[in-house]
Amino acid sequence: MGILEELLKDIPVPKMAKVKVSFDDSKIDDLGSVLMKKLQSEQIVKNIKPGMEIAVAVGSRGLDRITELTSVTVKFLKGLGAKPFIVPSMGSHGGATAEGQRAVLEHLGISKESVGAEIRSSMEVEQVGKLANGLPVYVDKYALQADGIVVINRIKPHTAFRGPVESGIMKMISIGLGKQKGAEACHQMGFKYMAENVPAMAKVIMKKTPFLFGVATVENAFDKIATMEVLTPEEVIETEPALQIKAKSLLPKLFFDQLDVLVIDEIGKNISGDGMDPNITGRYPTPYASGGPDVNKMVVLDVTPQSEGNANGVGTADFTTQRLLNKMDREGTYANGLTSTVVAPTKIATTLPNDKMALQAAVKTCNILNFHDVKLVRIKNTLVLSEIEVSESLLEYVNNHPNMEQITGLYEVPFNEQGNLF
Repeated sequence: MGILEELLKDIPVPKMAKVKVSFDDSKIDDLGSVLMKKLQSEQIVKNIKPGMEIAVAVGSRGLDRITELTSVTVKFLKGLGAKPFIVPSMGSHGGATAEGQRAVLEHLGISKESVGAEIRSSMEVEQVGKLANGLPVYVDKYALQADGIVVINRIKPHTAFRGPVESGIMKMISIGLGKQKGAEACHQMGFKYMAENVPAMAKVIMKKTPFLFGVATVENAFDKIATMEVLTPEEVIETEPALQIKAKSLLPKLFFDQLDVLVIDEIGKNISGDGMDPNITGRYPTPYASGGPDVNKMVVLDVTPQSEGNANGVGTADFTTQRLLNKMDREGTYANGLTSTVVAPTKIATTLPNDKMALQAAVKTCNILNFHDVKLVRIKNTLVLSEIEVSESLLEYVNNHPNMEQITGLYEVPFNEQGNLF
């Protein structure tokens, strides 16, 4: 028996029970009709003329019904005689190459065949201005050559900073359309100043380019569109903060103030830019954001296939497994930190040979007197929170909470012969 096995052999893994968690599931069903009606408002239509080439900026995140949002917007523009095309708007994602960014869009279902407009992908940018603090402001060359620019994005809380404007239309304009150089410039001074720099850069771009409108969505806890607005440049500035507040109110959450151990089955870039959403875990990559539970020890067990080895976020956890490490693409993961300038999430957490030992290590180090009383929650990932597992010591709290319902009795956590969870 090795020293790690010896240290952990008597550490108990608590019995668990499944719990159903309820959230507001209000959503827009007839999305195409609602969007088309909003697009056809006079203040939007009046600025679109026949023959205009219009760049429609689409990002790398898996927005709900992104193909439909894009195709309806393209159809609307074509109906007015315009000539829309798609521009990848994702900063340095897709390996910071034109081919990679085109591939990301196609992976999300955005292609000439699906949305009715060609993709023009390039990493070339032009500087259109400079902030008072000296930061340059860049815009994609194809977008600059167009007669108009449209941006489609979801508004949601950021994972590394707080402000009236976080992730949304302005961030897509400033960082997304800025490509790798723009993303690098916006991150240059760190997340401490992002709440100032993101809207400042977006305002410069909206002033210096033919920005027409933004299609902004807010998703519910189940990642379905709950609210949608079509915003003129003035409305982007005035309305995005209110939509950010709405997004925060709909965010799924763990209804616990404090946990001894949080176990997350999988992380990945397809789940969150941070691998797992810090707004859910309460563990942030910077000191400039807050919220969520106070978690003493956190475990991540695996990385999703869709993340292609990018294990950004593993460093935010305390423990991980050799299985995750074997799948990790260090170059791709480290590139994430070098671009964002936040490298703590790309570090490698303390690595154990299997799931059971990783859980035992977290229990052993969570600073409680009786290990059998550990307050432990296990989730699949930070996108799937409608069913979770909790340890016995949390059941009284669960059964008195209006958003949670115990749906099974207690059971032993099932491990296979290799010590991994079934």
